[in-house]
Amino acid sequence: MKKLYTYILRSFIGTFFFTFFIAVFILLMQFLWCYLDDLVGKGLGFEVLGKLMFYTSITFVPMALPLAILLSSLMCFGNMGEFYELVAMKASGISVWKIMRPLLIFSIVMSIVAFIFSNNVLPVATLKSKTLLSDVRKQKMSFDIPEGMFYKGIDGYTIRAGKKGADGNTLYDLMIYDHTEYKGNIKVTTADSATMALSPNMSEIVFTLYSGTNYNEVIDDKEYKVRRPFEKMSFERQYISFDISDFNMNESDGSNIKGHQSMLNISQLFTAIDSLNINADERRSSYKNSFKHKMQHLSTKDVASSNDKSKKAQLDTITVFKWPLLDNFEEKEQQSIVNMSISSTKNQIDNIELNIRDFERQETNIRKHEQVLHEKFSLSIACLLFFFIGAPLGAIIRKGGFGLPIVISVIFFVIYYIITITSQRIAIAGDIPVFLGVWLSSIIILPVGIFLTTKATTDSSILDSESWKKFFGKLFKKRK
Repeated sequence: MKKLYTYILRSFIGTFFFTFFIAVFILLMQFLWCYLDDLVGKGLGFEVLGKLMFYTSITFVPMALPLAILLSSLMCFGNMGEFYELVAMKASGISVWKIMRPLLIFSIVMSIVAFIFSNNVLPVATLKSKTLLSDVRKQKMSFDIPEGMFYKGIDGYTIRAGKKGADGNTLYDLMIYDHTEYKGNIKVTTADSATMALSPNMSEIVFTLYSGTNYNEVIDDKEYKVRRPFEKMSFERQYISFDISDFNMNESDGSNIKGHQSMLNISQLFTAIDSLNINADERRSSYKNSFKHKMQHLSTKDVASSNDKSKKAQLDTITVFKWPLLDNFEEKEQQSIVNMSISSTKNQIDNIELNIRDFERQETNIRKHEQVLHEKFSLSIACLLFFFIGAPLGAIIRKGGFGLPIVISVIFFVIYYIITITSQRIAIAGDIPVFLGVWLSSIIILPVGIFLTTKATTDSSILDSESWKKFFGKLFKKRK
């Protein structure tokens, strides 16, 4: 049995790691395709891109791990069934449960590893990935002046080069517009040619201009729009430096997003949920007390002080109200009371709607934290469930390779993923409990795993058309 278990584990583990890295690679390519515009043309080094891809790949593990277990178990048992190895094992008196035992132990170990990973490693990787991606998206495009076009990458300046030299550092027919004073195109510098060079501290780029002219419109004169005075100064050589420190990559520590629910472990999530519930209860209690104080009757002094504000109101609106209490006041005071009541009611309605939105936002935030908390455990359970789908299904279809197993695995995984995303969004909206929203996909595929495992262990031919014909034939006969 030891040799048999060793053979099964070797067949499974190699396929598992291969499919796992393939799934991570595909998800990483999708990520790079989505953020291609934010990465290209910014002069990012291999170190920055390597960090971004590494941390992002770690965040894809919760999605790639269940898929890898499903596909590898399906391919492993499919290969053994295709080459009649399962038949030989069964003929030797080894049941399917015993054949699945080493892979089941491996899946349990991977489930424990997945739980530890999602609790300790995933929050840190998510923080690093989100922080680095935010820094990259804020990074300016690399300094590269195009030929024959206006370049506005440097704040306060617009540069146009008619032609660029073969070395890339020589410019011809150069024009530089100075907008640092935000007064329009009043300062222009032209040059026949120029060379570019970085300063020793790499924070400035120095232009050496040759055979040019500086133009400066004088706008301090009151009649400058009529006379259009300007200053003109020619030069043989001139130096202009531009600050390019913004083009350097500055990595932040991510302190502004450390409190996000996806970057917390289980203990931190419990603490955050308790704090959010306490704050929400205090907020509701505070609003309830303040609302009681606001809903008080208006005094005659308040009515008198509001007469000046309601002079523009139409007096005929008072005819709508025939309250006996208003008969004790004069006509103007009655109009003032009605206007104040309407205004106070509208203010209270707006205040109530504003507080309702605030309460809903707090509840949504609590549900998001609870969702992440349940996901820490659902990943481990998903690994086990997909094993109990892939292994018996491979034994049933008896087809290995990358053809049919990949198709079946993708179909199961897509259904699982769609159910997960949809149910979680419904749970975040508050229409169903968070527990049900996170675990609904696992609850749905659990009967499928039990059904397939039962059929595989009892050698039921669920893919045999003749057995299904007999089943439906008996069913219709009973109905008749």
